[in-house]
Amino acid sequence: MVHVSRQQQAGMIRKENGVEQQNMQQRSEVSDEELRQVIADFLNMGHVENIVAMFRQEKRYYDWVGDLLTDERFAVRLGVCVLFEYLVEERPGEVRLAIDSLVRQLKHDKAWVRGEAVTVLGIIGGEQALDLVGAMVDDPDPQVAEIARDILSAREP
Repeated sequence: MVHVSRQQQAGMIRKENGVEQQNMQQRSEVSDEELRQVIADFLNMGHVENIVAMFRQEKRYYDWVGDLLTDERFAVRLGVCVLFEYLVEERPGEVRLAIDSLVRQLKHDKAWVRGEAVTVLGIIGGEQALDLVGAMVDDPDPQVAEIARDILSAREP
């Protein structure tokens, strides 16, 4: 039997607690993929205000918008549109940060993803986004082309 003094026991407990705390910190870190999934799930549940608050705090989330539009759940994609309606009002200078992620989706093989990207670009507005919308009037899918034409005609004076 090994005899351990109270001071040694206290040191082991602290050490054990230190390891425990370190393990808890490691478990509390969330990967970007997990966080994108949380954002999608919150949008699916209609908690757009929570996601608006997240976008206010972290601009890198704009890079994920295109990926969110590939979600099969319609409520997620609708939530992205609502999100950008809020952000255009609250953060008009930041919404253009999503354009690069949306450009990637304009060449997606699924027409509904292209259509969603065109819609969000239309919400963002501005010369760069609307030029990209204009390029989609010749999309091979008639619905995507119609979305682009509708956005552009609504913007005409």
